[in-house]
Amino acid sequence: MLPTPETLSVSELNRRARQLLESQLDQVWVEGEISNFSRPASGHWYFTLKDANAQIRCAMFRNRNVLVKQTPKAGEQVRVRARVSLYEARGDYQLIAESMQPAGLGALQQAFEALKQRLHQEGLFDESKKQALPKHIQHLAIISSPTGAAVHDILSVLARRNPGINVVLVPAAVQGEGAPAQLRKALAQAINLAPDAIIIGRGGGSLEDLWAFNNELLARDISACSIPIVSAVGHEVDFSICDFVADLRAPTPSAAAELVSGDNQATLQQLARLQRRLLPAFQRRLAVLRQRVQHAGSRLKHPGDRIQQWQQRTDQCELRLQRQIHSLLQQRDQKRQNLHSRLLLANPARRMPAERRQVHQLQQRLVVAQRAQLNSASQRLSALAGELDIVSPLATLKRGYVIVRDDEGALTKSATSLQANDAISLRFHDGDVDARVLATHPKHSNAVD
Repeated sequence: MLPTPETLSVSELNRRARQLLESQLDQVWVEGEISNFSRPASGHWYFTLKDANAQIRCAMFRNRNVLVKQTPKAGEQVRVRARVSLYEARGDYQLIAESMQPAGLGALQQAFEALKQRLHQEGLFDESKKQALPKHIQHLAIISSPTGAAVHDILSVLARRNPGINVVLVPAAVQGEGAPAQLRKALAQAINLAPDAIIIGRGGGSLEDLWAFNNELLARDISACSIPIVSAVGHEVDFSICDFVADLRAPTPSAAAELVSGDNQATLQQLARLQRRLLPAFQRRLAVLRQRVQHAGSRLKHPGDRIQQWQQRTDQCELRLQRQIHSLLQQRDQKRQNLHSRLLLANPARRMPAERRQVHQLQQRLVVAQRAQLNSASQRLSALAGELDIVSPLATLKRGYVIVRDDEGALTKSATSLQANDAISLRFHDGDVDARVLATHPKHSNAVD
């Protein structure tokens, strides 16, 4: 019996395919044109990278795309360093982008920028050429695909906000090779209907999908139109040449419908709210005015009453002034008496006897102190003289010692420093004697004549 071949689930097959791709192709640099770019709330980027013959889906997660200096746009030519991988949930072969750098604009983007620059220089984008929308629009023409979501969004907003507007849909292709010609034809038909305003637009898409609205002839037709035109092409991040030449640009078709429709229901509700607020406000205002009149009437008095009040106030002020003057005079008199008493106490004649007695006592203490100090100094001098006499060389000489000097006057301390016949000088306590050495005996006691 033959062995049963291994059967893989779809998930296992995609997992193995992903592992094989990631192990065989580590990182690659790929250059191509950005298309179908999207950025959901997660912050990750999803886009298609393509050239003339092929395309590949790409993902660039938020932790990597935050390092890119500028968010890419559809039509831009970029170089991407990426890992080759496979999205297992759908089996889609894809690139996981690690870094991105511009590599020049794509062909469509270059054409868009060139046309935009040329028309701008010609003045087709000047604000002075823009027409304001009528305040109350009764007749509206819409140029778009009859099966697109944009028309549905516009009609839904109009039905909710202002169902009384007469709407005419002028159908036209909004994508493909023949779309620019159909859009121009639809614009001419809409102008012949003489509406109050015209909305031209479609839903979102890539740069290729919106390319019909970058047609130069269509842009010139819109610029020359005498009826206000609102351009509502794509989403808020999408821009087309029609947006720049139209009188007003709406970020979405729904926003365009809000611009051209006055919200009647909101207006009626506002009027009802104002009506409900008007009567209470009027009553409150009337009550305030009545109260003010009553208050003013209560404050209005006869001039004689006011004169009496001022006279009474004057009398009160006069009494207060008299009391204050009397109090001030009493304070000043009390202060004067205090100063006089202090002056008497501070009279020098009263203090002089005491000061004289103190001076006499200090003189006596000074004499006693001087005598005691002199006696102490005399005693100390005598003691020091006795101590000095004890250590004096003269006292030593009195005990029979002599001082020996050589003929140069230097002190001789040893017998070995003298020789026979040397002249020496001997100092006794009562005088000096000149002598000469007869002989030296270093080991015996010296004998000098």
